[in-house]
Amino acid sequence: MVSEKGNISIQTEDIFPIIKKWLYSEKDIFLREIVSNASDAISKLKKLSDIGEAMLPENYKPRITVSVNKEKGTLAVSDNGIGMTDEEVKKYINQIAFSGAKDFVEKFKDKTDDQQIIGHFGLGFYSSFMVSTKVRIDTLSYKEGSRAVSWESEGSTEYSMEPSERKEFGTTVTMYIAEDSKEFLDAWKIREILRKYFAFLQYEIYLIDENEKKSEDSEDDTKGKEEKPINNTYPLWLKNPRECTDEEYKNFYHEVFTDFNDPLFWIHINMDYPFNMKGIIYFPKLKHEFETMEGQIKLYYNQVFVADNIKEVIPEFLMLLKGCLDCPDLPLNVSRSFLQNEGYVRKIASHITKKVADKLTLMFKKDRENYEKYWGDINPFIKYGCLREPKFFERVKDIIIYKTINDKFLTTEEYLEQNKESDKKIYYVNDENQQAHYIRMFKENNMDAVILNTLIDSHFISFMEQEYKDVKFMRVDSDIMENMKSDSKDDDEQKKLEEKLDKLFKEATEKDKMTIKVEALKDETTPAVILLSEQSRRFKEMSRAYGGAINTNELFPDAETLVINSNNPMVNRIAELYNEEDRKEDVLTATLHIYDLAILNHRQLEPDAMAKFIERSNSLLMRLL
Repeated sequence: MVSEKGNISIQTEDIFPIIKKWLYSEKDIFLREIVSNASDAISKLKKLSDIGEAMLPENYKPRITVSVNKEKGTLAVSDNGIGMTDEEVKKYINQIAFSGAKDFVEKFKDKTDDQQIIGHFGLGFYSSFMVSTKVRIDTLSYKEGSRAVSWESEGSTEYSMEPSERKEFGTTVTMYIAEDSKEFLDAWKIREILRKYFAFLQYEIYLIDENEKKSEDSEDDTKGKEEKPINNTYPLWLKNPRECTDEEYKNFYHEVFTDFNDPLFWIHINMDYPFNMKGIIYFPKLKHEFETMEGQIKLYYNQVFVADNIKEVIPEFLMLLKGCLDCPDLPLNVSRSFLQNEGYVRKIASHITKKVADKLTLMFKKDRENYEKYWGDINPFIKYGCLREPKFFERVKDIIIYKTINDKFLTTEEYLEQNKESDKKIYYVNDENQQAHYIRMFKENNMDAVILNTLIDSHFISFMEQEYKDVKFMRVDSDIMENMKSDSKDDDEQKKLEEKLDKLFKEATEKDKMTIKVEALKDETTPAVILLSEQSRRFKEMSRAYGGAINTNELFPDAETLVINSNNPMVNRIAELYNEEDRKEDVLTATLHIYDLAILNHRQLEPDAMAKFIERSNSLLMRLL
């Protein structure tokens, strides 16, 4: 060929500002595009070889080399792929409207329907001008008799072409790095980017620091150091799940996510129909609740990293987990980052949801002991998934379990079956320490309650009541069940006692509007308990969530109920002494103390009430001494 100069065939000279400011969302993506093109070029050559259209050397080994030369200010990406003739350079580089890969597939469509080889060697190549003042291509086609050609441009629509000295088929793209992008001349920075995007590329990538190379005493030593690729060409997700060991899954997790803790378990996705998708999703061990909010699902396209947590592909609740998903069928646009064809992508997301639900269901049925062991870590994720994804809830609703105060794990149906007397009510605890007294009452009456103490549970309770219309969730301090009561005194005697105690407690507490009930409880040791209706409590919690904007005191002025135990000896004693004038002060003191103890079993006392309680306790102790 003869040397030539010309203008790139594009619609507008604004193409380079558009590439820099709009086409790519992150600056380092230029390297992803250039190396991806190198990978595409190798894939094309291998495909041609497979169908008998190209002859490869006997010892051919695919290879991509990235060279950094700080002294010269260059960054070069070289491959031993398909290469280009001078006519192909003019077509694929100068005429941006054409896509090399598209034309390639069209040419060989009768021999291959492999869409994986489609690259973007048009616009993708031009991303190199994001960081360069000048870009040079040296390329030699695999076709017999081809001559090497060099193409060069300084980021305008002008270019020059001339013969190249390249001897081996393939392509080298050399970027002369601009002043505002000098960080891309640091080998550690390039290694970081290559590891980010190409940690699992199917072809070996070698990084050469030309400056380090010069400082070596011998070239042989340098070659020895070169021969270690920076990537793993066969990630674990490509293996058949039956051939993977637990140790391999754990090691791969540590490698990718730099998490020193072992994952709880994992889901290996390996499917070819109705679309091609492989990957591993891990359930990490929580150190504290919702730590997995910082989860990370890495999306790959033919083993090239695209992005973390792409919400179009990965259901929102799965972003609480960690994993890698490789989907060559993803419809990406020119920058390889943005998804197209919403309906198709939704099907992928739906299938991922199904696979996760199926894995959890299988574990529940085949290995319930381990499922229960993991429940403390995975239940926030499952509950969040139910709230966000109706289809996920439908698949897992029968394997939602609750830990109970008696250290059992029960499904919704199992709890209702075991606690038939609860009349479709599920009693729950949300603070085991604060509600210890109520828990003791439940246990003493052979009753069970579930523990719902995570941040998401208040939302989850409401959700479950919507799904199970006849089931109600009640906190253990919201009601006194019939089987906690014993036979009370005759009606007249009970009525007199109720009137006396009502008057006594209101006088002692100075709370005229307080709701008081007298019940004969089986547990004689408990003088009184506070109950708060489930509805009132939820409204109060909702008010707190909205910063107190809702005045629940007006809506529920008498929300708390004091239940006095008529079977308690102390209660009976203060009732007997109530009319004895010389003991009135002692009776009122004891009554107020009983009330405060009931409050303390329910919630914290207000600061002023707590100070008085401590003062009264000290006084009672002094009397005792």
